[in-house]
Amino acid sequence: MNFNFLSPVSDTVLAHNELLSQQALGRKIKVHSAQKGIPDLEDVKIAIIGVLENRNDVNYIGDMVDFTNVRKALYALFPGNWNTKLADLGDIHQGDSVEDTYFALKTIITVLLEKKIIPVILGGSQDLTYANYRAYDNVIPMVNIVNVDSNFDLGDSTQPIKNNSYLGKIILEQPFNLFNYSTIGYQTYFNPQEEIDLMDKLYFEAYRLGEVSNNISLVEPVMRDAHLVSVDLKSVKASEVGEKQKYSPNGLDGKEVCAISRYAGISNKVSSFGIYEYKLSREDEVTAMLVAQIIWYFVEGVNCRVKDDDFKDDNNYQKFNVLVEDEDLIFYRSIKTGRWWIEIPFLPNVNNKLKKHTLLPCTHEDYVEASHGKIPERWYKAYKKNSF
Repeated sequence: MNFNFLSPVSDTVLAHNELLSQQALGRKIKVHSAQKGIPDLEDVKIAIIGVLENRNDVNYIGDMVDFTNVRKALYALFPGNWNTKLADLGDIHQGDSVEDTYFALKTIITVLLEKKIIPVILGGSQDLTYANYRAYDNVIPMVNIVNVDSNFDLGDSTQPIKNNSYLGKIILEQPFNLFNYSTIGYQTYFNPQEEIDLMDKLYFEAYRLGEVSNNISLVEPVMRDAHLVSVDLKSVKASEVGEKQKYSPNGLDGKEVCAISRYAGISNKVSSFGIYEYKLSREDEVTAMLVAQIIWYFVEGVNCRVKDDDFKDDNNYQKFNVLVEDEDLIFYRSIKTGRWWIEIPFLPNVNNKLKKHTLLPCTHEDYVEASHGKIPERWYKAYKKNSF
C-alpha cells in the first residue's frame, strides 16, 4: 500500500486525546501515530486525510494549513449509535510542487476507493477537488460531482488551475470522466452571467442559496446521485464562523451545512467527501467545531445507509407510468425507504454516455408535478446531457 506520502497525526492531538472520556470519538478512531505507524484498515469504512496544500488559492500569501484544532474538536465529540469504523491517516504535506501534492492525494484516494473505504479529505484550497476527481480515473467510468459552494468555480480553463477555476480543468482535460456537476447554495452575485449561462448550456445543475434554505430536502436526490462531494467553507455565512473564515453575510447556516453533509453520507453512491478552505486561526474554535460537526453528520449518514435501489425484485418497489407531452415517464418508489427515482431512457442512436436505462434519483414532488403535466427539470437535463 502506497501510504508513504502520509505523515502521522501530531503528538499535540494525541496527548489531548488521552485526556478525553473513554466514550469520546477520538478513543474509538484508529489513528496514524509516529509510534504505531499506519493503522490496520480492516473493517474501516471512513478514513480522514488532511492535505496541507493551499498554494493554488488565488489569495495565497504564505498562510499555513493546520488541522490540529479540527482534530481536537472532532475527537472530543461523542459518536452516535454507530457501527461504522473510522481511521485518521494523518496529513499529506506540501510537495515540491502543487502537482506533487495532487499526485500524492490522487494515489492515496485511489487505494482507498479500491478498498471500498470512503476518504474524508480536510483540505486547504478547493482545487484539491481536481486531484480527488482524477483518483476515479481507473475506478469508475463516469463521475458525478456535487459542490457545496457560493461559486461555480468554472473560471478560465486556459489559465493555470486555481481554487476558483478547477472545474474548467475537470471539464476540458482528458480522460473525460465527468458526467454531471451540481452546485448547491450558489449566490448569483458571486458568479458572472457567462458562467451561469454555461452551466445551463452544459445541462449541469445549480441550486441557489434561497432554494436550498427554503427546502433543504431538495439536496437529498442530488446527493443520492453523487460520487464525489466537495464542500467549500466559504458557502457558510460569516456569522457562523471565526474571524479569519468570514466571507459573506449570506450563506448556509451551521444546521443547513450539517444537514447537507448528512444527506451526502446517506447516499449509497457517495464514495469521497471533502471539506476545503479552512483558514487556520489560533483563537478560532468555532470554525474547527463546525468542521468537526460536518464530519460527524457525514459519518452519521454513512451509518444510516440503506440499500434500496435494487429494482430486480418486484416486492421492493412500486412502479408508476406518467404520460407528459408524449413522453412516457417511468417512476419507481422504494417500499423500504419511500425514496423516488425516474428512468432516463436509453438512446440507441447517439454517442451515449449511458449504456442502459438509468435511474435518476428524484423527489415525490417530481412525480406529483409530472402527474400535472410538468416534466421534471432534473430528468430533462439528464436526458439532454445523454443526447450529446
